[in-house]
Amino acid sequence: MFTEPKGDRHLDPREAITYFRPMEEGEVDRAPLSLRLIRRIWTYTRPYARKRNALLCLTLLRGVQMPMLAWMIGATIKGPVAARDQHAIFVYAGTFLALVLCTVGVFHFRQRFALELGEAVVHDMRSDLFLKLMGMPMSFFTRTKFGRIISRMTSDIDSVKVGVQEVAFVSIVQALQMAVSAAMMAWYNWKLFAVMLVLVPIIWVVNQRYRAEMSHQLRKVQESWSRLTSTLAESVNGIRVTQAFVRQEVNAGFFRKLLGLHWENNQGVARASAVFVPLLQMKSQLFLGAMALLGGYGALQWQGWLHMDVGDLVMFFFLANLFFEPVQVIGNQYNQALTAMAGAERFFRLMDLEPDWRDAPAAKPLPHIHGRVEFEAVHFEYEPGRRVLEDISFVVEPGQTVALVGHTGSGKTTIVGLLQKFYLPTRGRVRVDGIDLLDVTSESLHSQMGSVQQNNFLFAGSVIENIRLGRREATVAEVHAALEALDCADLIESLPDGLDTPVGDGSTSLSLGQRQLVCFARALVANPRILVLDEATSAIDTVTETRLQKALEALLRGRTSFVVAHRLSTIRKADLVLVLDNGRIVERGNHESLLAAGGVYARLHAEFVGISAASLRA
Repeated sequence: MFTEPKGDRHLDPREAITYFRPMEEGEVDRAPLSLRLIRRIWTYTRPYARKRNALLCLTLLRGVQMPMLAWMIGATIKGPVAARDQHAIFVYAGTFLALVLCTVGVFHFRQRFALELGEAVVHDMRSDLFLKLMGMPMSFFTRTKFGRIISRMTSDIDSVKVGVQEVAFVSIVQALQMAVSAAMMAWYNWKLFAVMLVLVPIIWVVNQRYRAEMSHQLRKVQESWSRLTSTLAESVNGIRVTQAFVRQEVNAGFFRKLLGLHWENNQGVARASAVFVPLLQMKSQLFLGAMALLGGYGALQWQGWLHMDVGDLVMFFFLANLFFEPVQVIGNQYNQALTAMAGAERFFRLMDLEPDWRDAPAAKPLPHIHGRVEFEAVHFEYEPGRRVLEDISFVVEPGQTVALVGHTGSGKTTIVGLLQKFYLPTRGRVRVDGIDLLDVTSESLHSQMGSVQQNNFLFAGSVIENIRLGRREATVAEVHAALEALDCADLIESLPDGLDTPVGDGSTSLSLGQRQLVCFARALVANPRILVLDEATSAIDTVTETRLQKALEALLRGRTSFVVAHRLSTIRKADLVLVLDNGRIVERGNHESLLAAGGVYARLHAEFVGISAASLRA
């Protein structure tokens, strides 16, 4: 259910239809500047050193150009304008125009190179992160929230991109512009410059207060907007449940309250802007007024400590604006830098995360196998002290079918996960053809195994692309042969575009049964030596399952197969049935012998028969 953050008095948690947590536990949206992180981010610019170095040169040039334009204006007024030299005025104006064009060109390439460099860095960071994720063991994905992984790949890296594209180079430009402007003002009239510096602490304090208040208000807007979007997505995805339980008005009422909260947060941003933006602009007006009073007085005096030419005074005005303008810009860039540091810290924390286990350095490719599987006194814990499997021992000969049965949480899926080397046993050994899986590479093992899962996951693409997933070189004829062997070619060919029908994990173009059939065909085309069916028929209706029984026999024939099943039809013909309870094998044998024993399996069978009979009567 929805957990209401402190301070929100407009929403009743009992009315919530979604859960939103603005920040993962233990994470912050900002982090202090860190030279270590900056150096690591900088390493991603090394492949683009020429562009990066050119960008640095353009950045330094850009920081000098704007003060030079102001100096040129003052020099024009002080020189040819004061002397009424028309020819010299045109020369100075032409020089000024050339400098303006140069400034525009430098800005164009500085902006372009910064954007290109940022995109290149983001491209490499995302590529590295994806490669890192693909190499992490299954235990990582078991304990890591999906949203956290998506956040690393999207918002965290995007914040680093902003740091590269804007913060670094914009801050250099602004800082250099301030430094050059300050040096030129001090050179022409250090006394008036000293008077001007009195305003700097005031401007800084107002700017800091403005950024802090705006940051707080904008964060509230972002959180309320995230709630709106997540609520909208959940409501649309769950529209059938909403209408089935007549929740339209209730959900709409809650959504209206979220809209109201978002409106109030936006009003807070507007009020903060209305207070602080005029204050920030007023500092410029106050400064210009003081400059006009003091500088104008000095320009009218032929001597005195404030005396300066009119041209110098005009130039002083322009330089002063160039000096004060970066104060607010650098403050905003500093905020973005802190956000970029937080994103970089989370990104590199994931990149530096060591997998729970890796293939042994001496691991070798698994040779072609026959399919003999042996579990020898296997114990397993997902976490220390959290026992999942205890003393699991059995042997499966090549070509045999093993059925794993038991209540939810008994350890069935964990056993097949250990067989596929998604996890490593805490104690004991798992062997294939007498070879310890610890001594072979995971890739070579997986290349000789096939798997059909309960969730019938399909990647975005066409039907035939998903069927070829395990063997990309499979021909269209081989795909058709697999579908014929499964006796389901007609069901696939009845799709709008046949094998070229687009599908995906969220696709609605295929029924659950059709999606499951595609997964079966995918396993058959891959032609594995060891096959794992993890409740693979759970999404298939009884009629379709009846059609599949003969095809399943063909699929399992000659292969060592592990079947995690809850339907009796998939268990009866198994060579070995392992009955699990609380992580231990409590019974083993075939279907008939276990029924005759009258133990746990017999009770499970009686429960299943009773449920099936009740469903048939219904």
